[in-house]
Amino acid sequence: MAGPAPLDHVVAGSGPGLVLLHGTGADATGNWGTLIEAVRDRYTVVAPNLPGAGATPVDPAPIDLDSLADRVVVTARAAGLERFHLVGHSMGSVVATAVAARHPETVTSLVLHAGWVRTGPREVFMFDLWARLLRTDPALLARQLILTAMGPGLLDHLDEAQFAELAAGFTAMLDERVLGQIELDARVDLRDAVGRITAPTLVLASADDRIIPPHHQRELATAIHRADYLLVPGGHGLPFEDPARFFSLITEYVDRLQAQVQAQAQVQA
Repeated sequence: MAGPAPLDHVVAGSGPGLVLLHGTGADATGNWGTLIEAVRDRYTVVAPNLPGAGATPVDPAPIDLDSLADRVVVTARAAGLERFHLVGHSMGSVVATAVAARHPETVTSLVLHAGWVRTGPREVFMFDLWARLLRTDPALLARQLILTAMGPGLLDHLDEAQFAELAAGFTAMLDERVLGQIELDARVDLRDAVGRITAPTLVLASADDRIIPPHHQRELATAIHRADYLLVPGGHGLPFEDPARFFSLITEYVDRLQAQVQAQAQVQA
């Protein structure tokens, strides 16, 4: 029987492996393009498109999180990576958590932004609203996402033209291919998985996150054995509202862990 198929993905650069997992409604280049360009001089970067993004088809059945985690590993291996640093944003953090729990031998370090252990009733209600709006009018969902995903540091300084431009950009990302991702978001339960993570982990929380509030990230960090927790200013959409700061937090952590790996290899040599 054939194994799981690789996901459509972007691959760039050379060096130690770095796998990047995007959030709901985004894709590999939209979420991570700036970071890929910044680190491709020292990492082999693999950024998969999760089901419904890029050229990865929508799953015909509800997305199985464990199977998707396996496909991420298969995708990394198809690009030549046996071990890699792993970074996820939002839904990507959920998938990254599952990867690190199911395949601990593959993950050198883990960075999770806006992740969560279990979807609560508030989030179920919100994700149902997203699905209803997406089926009715994606432009309405785009407006709702802007007001909840972006922090006041951005929203309080936009004029009418900038709001309109942002709404057009969000609307362009949204179509019914995203429904499977939203459905997965609504039934996340990683309580049995998080205790199996062995990689050193940085859990990032945005202080003004109104989609997955910081108490979810605190719970996630507490459940992972070797996790650091960092609360930073901004909203759920920090990769888009302040990419320079967001990506610097990731690169500083990954570079530090990679330096430790290289130092240990030299000692053992």
